[in-house]
Amino acid sequence: MIDADLDLLPRLIAQAAEPLPEIDDRTFGEFFDRFADARVVFLGEASHGTSEFYRARAAISRHLIEKHGFTIVAVEGDWPDAATLDRYVRHRPPREGEFRAFERFPTWMWRNEEVDAFIRWLRGHNEERAYDKMAGFYGLDLYNLSASMRAVIDFLEHEDPELARLAHRRYGCLDPWAEEPALYGRHSLIEGYARCEVGVIQMLKDLLQRDVDCFAEECDEWLDAQANARLVKNAEAYYRVMYHGAAESWNLRDTHMFETLNMILDAKGPNAKAIVWAHNSHIGNAAFTDMGMHRDELNIGQLAKEKFGAEARLVGFGTHTGTVAAADDWDGPMKIKRVRPSMPESHERMSHDSEVPSFLLDLREGERDEGLASELMKPRLERFIGVIYRPESERWSHYSEAILPKQFDAWVWFDETHAVTPLPGAQRPGEPHVLSGDEETYPFGL
Repeated sequence: MIDADLDLLPRLIAQAAEPLPEIDDRTFGEFFDRFADARVVFLGEASHGTSEFYRARAAISRHLIEKHGFTIVAVEGDWPDAATLDRYVRHRPPREGEFRAFERFPTWMWRNEEVDAFIRWLRGHNEERAYDKMAGFYGLDLYNLSASMRAVIDFLEHEDPELARLAHRRYGCLDPWAEEPALYGRHSLIEGYARCEVGVIQMLKDLLQRDVDCFAEECDEWLDAQANARLVKNAEAYYRVMYHGAAESWNLRDTHMFETLNMILDAKGPNAKAIVWAHNSHIGNAAFTDMGMHRDELNIGQLAKEKFGAEARLVGFGTHTGTVAAADDWDGPMKIKRVRPSMPESHERMSHDSEVPSFLLDLREGERDEGLASELMKPRLERFIGVIYRPESERWSHYSEAILPKQFDAWVWFDETHAVTPLPGAQRPGEPHVLSGDEETYPFGL
């Protein structure tokens, strides 16, 4: 799409943009007080390896937790890995034989200095608080099938040995594929039926019959078991449908993340408030991007808007250039890559051309200038960098059209950004290892 006046939109953005202080400035989080009345605040990122995005989300989250009573931080990471960190931040001992957190590809996405600093801050914040007032750290994603199966069985062996025996039998069906679950999907496709489906569904039903509130440590262990059982059930379905088409598997994954978020909110009570960290592709309303308009895909941001309305606030993040931590291919080594300058006429280029180096743009109706809103309502390209970044094919592999003010409630801009700093340690594709037991280095076991 070619605009008659490519100078108009950058000028309108410059006029409406609220310049942001440095992320470490104590006033940074105050710019997001306007979203404090929400039930859920979604904080995005335009890549899975950009320091400014992580640091900004941490600063906003600290402010919302300290000043506005948010007690849930839920991330685009697997439940069992995040549960390891949650036990650390809420001063609970690690489980015997527990997996170390986030050692599988892409390790840098959560095992980085930026996340480590936030996790340690959460632990300090919780130090003098009653257990029911502590802020927790939760994972919404469903990839770590083997760890979730193990977590359910280990918990039940102490709490309900009879149900543990049933779990062994039901999950035994999936055990041959636990470390490479995509192979289960391939076998199911060839065989024409889901051999493990009934067992994992029944396992979840049995655990959901336990009616618990979640203001005590004991209840959190049951919540953990239920969440892991839900992950196993949905992961079994995910790996089966991944061979049927991208939209079906994507929708199942984001629906699982939304269900898990609601499970946490329900368990913590009607006044619980959550912050979600996930990629723009998950938290921006998919109905107003290529995902929903042309590919029949939904996402957690769309589902949240449909359920919570104005009580869900979606904040997208963008950048023009810099460096990013990413791989060439899945399970490949992390590299520090140069981010190409944004493409002409994209949302990112319009933000760059505003010449405001970092800003918050409030996109909510009643808060935005009507001239700006009119210009932004035109679909434009937007960049999405995941754990894989291929600059040589960037236009086709990393750009998609979106209507920015319908996709997000706000847009946070950093013109030049830098790669996250990964924590030391080898990356292990799908082979979790046990915690070192060293309290000085727990939760990441460096």
